[in-house]
Amino acid sequence: MTAELPPCPSCASAYTYEMGELLVCPECAHEWSPSEAAAAADAALIRDAVGNVLADGDTVTIVKDLKIKGAAGTIKVGTRVKGIRLVDGVGDHDIDGKVDGFGPLQLKSSVVKKA
Repeated sequence: MTAELPPCPSCASAYTYEMGELLVCPECAHEWSPSEAAAAADAALIRDAVGNVLADGDTVTIVKDLKIKGAAGTIKVGTRVKGIRLVDGVGDHDIDGKVDGFGPLQLKSSVVKKA
C-alpha cells in the first residue's frame, strides 16, 4: 500500500522519499513535512468571498459596490464578469476580467462570488 508522494517543492524532483515524519528529496537534499506541502497547495488556491475555489474561465458576480479610481461611476452589486483569468496582479488583486461598461480590470477575490 504505497501512496504516491508529492514532488519536491524546491526542485520538482519526483524521487522523494519518507524519512521518519519528513519527506526528503535525494537530488537537492530539501526536507519538508507533509502538512507543509498540503498547506502550501491549499494556499495556492484562489477562493471567492464565500470560499468557492475559482478557476480560469469561470463567471463571477460582484458582491459589493466598487468605486473605481479614475472612472465616472461604480460597479454595482450583481454585475457579472465572464471568463475570468487568475493572475498574480498588483497587491492582492488576483482576478483579471472584463466588466461591461468599464473594460478590463483586476479584481480582488474577496469581492466576487462564483456564479
